[in-house]
This record gives sequence, structure tokens and C-alpha cells, in this order.
Amino acid sequence: MSIPDQQIHPVATGRAAETVAQHQDPQELIFYSGWFCPFVQRTWIALEERGIPYQYKEINPYKKEKHFLDINPKGLVPAIEYKGKALYESLILIEFLEDAYPDYKPHLLPTDPYTRAYSRIWVDHISKTVVASFFRLLQAQEADKQKAALEDFTGSLRTLVEKVKGPYFLGDEFTYVDAAIAPWVVRDYLIQEHRGYTREALGEGWVKYAHALETRESVLKTQSDKKHYAEIYGRYLRDEAQSEAAKATREGRVIP
Repeated sequence: MSIPDQQIHPVATGRAAETVAQHQDPQELIFYSGWFCPFVQRTWIALEERGIPYQYKEINPYKKEKHFLDINPKGLVPAIEYKGKALYESLILIEFLEDAYPDYKPHLLPTDPYTRAYSRIWVDHISKTVVASFFRLLQAQEADKQKAALEDFTGSLRTLVEKVKGPYFLGDEFTYVDAAIAPWVVRDYLIQEHRGYTREALGEGWVKYAHALETRESVLKTQSDKKHYAEIYGRYLRDEAQSEAAKATREGRVIP
């Protein structure tokens, strides 16, 4: 029997489809993507922010065809081929793009060593705390577990928003931390509709920051129509999803 997640909508739609259409010509950088994936969107945002030439290729990571597994043995998106060599992991790819394409600006990682390291601290917080609690909240079925996960999630956001200078994390410029969290901000309607979350409960600072992120052009250009997310994330809300993130969350493991 096939894994249900294999039956996802096959291609990007809406603004994301327009972006895909603009990136079909061969390039030295091939971007292997799953239009629905928040981890993919992190790297995609970085590519669009910096105007780096790339060729977009859609992958269904649940089918894991041989060529893609040769590129990423984990079978996960995002992944890239750069001059015939493969790399993967969303945040590693963002940092790689900084080094491989130094002439494409704006840079997402600050040039100042302290601020760069400081940004990495908060990206680590997002990955280990914000993202992890988001998936726990999304997948929790019992009321007490939903309540605990909601408290963890909102607590992780309160910790983050205390450091936001506005309108973006470091101030006027959209940077690494913003790209790292934006995909979960634009998906927070799922937990608003189904898990009792509201941005307003976190205060005006979070409301303003979330709005700045969700209206950023690079974020809008890498989103598909909401109706196509519904089937995918409905499985998470029922705790039926078979993605590696869902399985890790279900088993209490670190998301790979």
C-alpha cells in the first residue's frame, strides 16, 4: 500500500508557480524542492532574496526516485546540485549560498563576526524550540497535550520576539533569522484555526513582526495557494502524516 503523503498536489500553485516558471532554464545551481515544505521555503526565500540564478526541480520526497537519492541519501528536500556536486539541509544551504555567491546581494548573514554568531544562536533557537514545538502542537491529539504544546510554542516565540528590533529581527534589513522562521509564520493559520493559537496573545511586537515577514516579497513569491496545503497539513492535524518531521515528532526524536 502506498504512503498517503505520496498523493500530494504535484506542483506549486499561485505566486510560487509563477516563480517556478521563471526558473526552468539550466543553471550551475539546481534547486530540488517540494513546494509544500517549510524547510524548502527557507532556502527558496534565500535564493529569491539574493537573486541567485537557479533551476527549479520539483520532487516528491515520499517517492524518492534514484537520482534524487543519489543527491541526498536522506531523501529529504531541499537539496541542490552545484556544479555537479550535491548538498542538502535548509540552513546549511543558506550559509553555502552566502559563500558560493558573494557578489549577489543583499547578504542574509551579517558580515560582522559577532552579529553573524548572534544570528546563528537565534536560528538554533528557532530550529530546536520554535519548529519542534510547532510540530508537536500541530500533531497533538489529546486536549492536555495540545495545551502543553501551545504553551511551549508561545513561550518559544515570546523568547524570540524579545530580541526582535523591528521591523525585522536585526532591524531594517531582512536577514538569516527572518528567513529561518518565516515559513512557520505563514503556516500559523493552521494552529490558529485548530489549536487555539493567536498572534495577538503574544503582544503587539509579535503581531508586527509576523506581518512584516508574511508580506515580504520573497515570502509571498514562494507560497502556493492555501487550498493545496489543506490536504497535506490535515494529516498532521490528525497525526497521520508520514514525513520524517512527523515521524520524529511522534516518536519524540529530534526533527532530522
